[in-house]
Amino acid sequence: MQLIDKIVYIGIMINRVLIRLKVIQIVYAYYQNGSKNIDAAEKELFYSISKAYDLYNLLLMLMVSITDYAEKRIGTALSKMKPTDADLHPNVRFVENKFIAQLAENIQLLEFQKVQKKSWTNDQDFIKEIYENIIASDIYKEYMALDEVSYEADRELWRKLYKTFIFNNDSLDKLLEEQSLYWNDDKETVDTFVLKTIKRFEEKDGAHQELLPEFKDEEDRLLASRLFRRVILNADYYRHLISDNTKNWELKRIAFMDIVVMQTALAEILSFPSIPVNVSLNEYVELAKLYSTSKSGSFVNGTLNGIVNQLKKEGKLVKD
Repeated sequence: MQLIDKIVYIGIMINRVLIRLKVIQIVYAYYQNGSKNIDAAEKELFYSISKAYDLYNLLLMLMVSITDYAEKRIGTALSKMKPTDADLHPNVRFVENKFIAQLAENIQLLEFQKVQKKSWTNDQDFIKEIYENIIASDIYKEYMALDEVSYEADRELWRKLYKTFIFNNDSLDKLLEEQSLYWNDDKETVDTFVLKTIKRFEEKDGAHQELLPEFKDEEDRLLASRLFRRVILNADYYRHLISDNTKNWELKRIAFMDIVVMQTALAEILSFPSIPVNVSLNEYVELAKLYSTSKSGSFVNGTLNGIVNQLKKEGKLVKD
């Protein structure tokens, strides 16, 4: 696979991970709430996806805001009545990080800020907390002590800092929960998107570096709508297949989230010929592990494989 094709493929996979997750969440809520309005539920699906995309952009902005705060700290130290030698001659390596400078000028991110009017301006206590944790870390100290740095070293610094201080951060989780009911459920998945975005940045692309799109194209938008509707409208057939392949289990004894995950998987396997079966199986088994019980991964994997083999024998599934 050529490099450009590989990058596009990664983008497709990232977006579809989010689509699958959101469809499962909205289908689960559709049943739990006793709703029968499929149009309203579909509208909620797309709103939920848009909120996840807001979070993706907001977390990219967070890295810039931390750097801005560090720069203000340097300015405050310089304006002291009696600045120390360290105040007068600060190490500006962190605030002049080339990766962050590129991110701060990113055209797509600036457009998001302008249109959505999102910022971290009102969360300076949190920014201060995370900055002080960063500067106390070995990651920061080792970076600041390097003889020389490169764009790659600057980018790698933020990959490490993100994984260490932003990926699992209770203060951030609490802050996000106050801003949106969706974001805590989304954050673990969106974190992986941010880390992949950091890794993809290239200095030569400057302000035009592409971020991940909300939808890769109209095909992915249609995927979300069609997948959601197939899960609901063909529910009886999918549950019949599940029941036939879980002879020792009554449906009511199976974790309801497992049923929703398998329904969605079957809708994708049977409705989207361009998506390989093994891709669908792997994705939904992982989602079952994340969002259902500790045994759900193996249970969903075994059941779906049984259904796939049955459908192939009956000639109802011809793709690989």
